[in-house]
Amino acid sequence: MNFTKSLVTLGIASSLLFSCKDTAAKPAAADTETEVTATAEKTKAVAAKPETASFKIDGMTCAMGCAKTIEKKLAGMDGVQKATVDFDKKEATVEFDAAVLTPEKLYTTVEGAADGNTYKVVKK
Repeated sequence: MNFTKSLVTLGIASSLLFSCKDTAAKPAAADTETEVTATAEKTKAVAAKPETASFKIDGMTCAMGCAKTIEKKLAGMDGVQKATVDFDKKEATVEFDAAVLTPEKLYTTVEGAADGNTYKVVKK
């Protein structure tokens, strides 16, 4: 009986020990990401030939995974001033410098995200 109690106690203690995660570090990481994004937005140069491209994206299945991934890829491109992807409308709107980028490069970036076969751009 004592052996069983000891075994159960050991099992509970080890599961608590190994399953607890340090959540204090997560807000700091989120703050860092926000600071990096804010800094990147401040350092983007003014577009020589500002343009806006809007296009539909087929193949998105979720707002947090698909739409945010595409939005980050577009926003990270040289020449992009602002990129937003609306999952509900299945639409992307990108403000970019036409001297640096073309809409076709934006389309290629979207279609190349994930495995290269998941997303398809439908030009308006």
